[in-house]
Amino acid sequence: MGRGRPYTFLMARSMAREQDILKLPAPKRPPRLTSRRIGIHTSIAGGVENAAERAYRLGCNTFQVFSSSPRQWQPYDLSRPQCDQMNRLREKYGLRPLVIHTNYLINLASTTEQFLAKSVEAFRGELERALSLCAEYLVLHPGSFRGASRDEGLARVAASIAVASRGLDVVKGGLTILIENTAGAEYSLGGSFEQVADLLELLRDMVPIAACMDTCHVHVSGYDIVSPAGMKKTLDHLDSTVGFKNVRVWHCNDAKAARGSKLDRHQHIGKGSIGLEPFQRLLNDPQFAHAAFIAETPIDAPGDDKRNVEALKALVKDKPHTLPS
Repeated sequence: MGRGRPYTFLMARSMAREQDILKLPAPKRPPRLTSRRIGIHTSIAGGVENAAERAYRLGCNTFQVFSSSPRQWQPYDLSRPQCDQMNRLREKYGLRPLVIHTNYLINLASTTEQFLAKSVEAFRGELERALSLCAEYLVLHPGSFRGASRDEGLARVAASIAVASRGLDVVKGGLTILIENTAGAEYSLGGSFEQVADLLELLRDMVPIAACMDTCHVHVSGYDIVSPAGMKKTLDHLDSTVGFKNVRVWHCNDAKAARGSKLDRHQHIGKGSIGLEPFQRLLNDPQFAHAAFIAETPIDAPGDDKRNVEALKALVKDKPHTLPS
């Protein structure tokens, strides 16, 4: 499944601050769940398969992972027994979908040929690992078009994905690539719904493609999701561009920065400039009943991961239920 060094440390967040749920006593009963698929980005420390156990113990019924180091080019050597164990645990705990987030270094819009080649190679590795893990979704930040026009950047991303996926049966593997909206910083692609929609259109006949929307990115890029009227207008705009049916995952992150600031700084659910009510409206919107809601919130103190999962679950207006014993 590709050569690389054994796993050492693959989380962007500090495990020194993270209270590893696997080191605590195992729960005596299944977690309380809701009608929505709610999860969090989960550590793969000790082996990628451990992420599924962590997700279950954190009270999730969906989850996201990195399949390799998010800030290194060196690939992770993923073994068949790890993939098999991950699949067994996902089946046992009803964890679906599995979402993989790509390496932060990848820039498929790069105008530097050497960097673009490394990005394409790294993205192909992401595709291969996602297929090996039977993941449903692979999330990609579109990249930076510095040195070119925005339209040239969008076209370069589409061409790069086509090259990286050549010879891989992504359709048979049940994998869909999700283009994530971004915070709208200068030269970044995906800062508007139109740019995400443009990429979906460019890639529609190449690979299975859809979108991942990040609440923090929506907010800091300038869209109003805080006021009820503003959120309705924003969601109507989202539907007319990207389309609700194409939004397969919501990254549920509050924001440390103000609306329109272009600063991508995630905050705990309900503790930032977005607040609790927009998340409640989003989680209970029947038009997103098909989507997974996954937090990428910081860990500033032990237990923050579980608290953010519980904060999202508490906003769902239905009677919680549990997994069968």
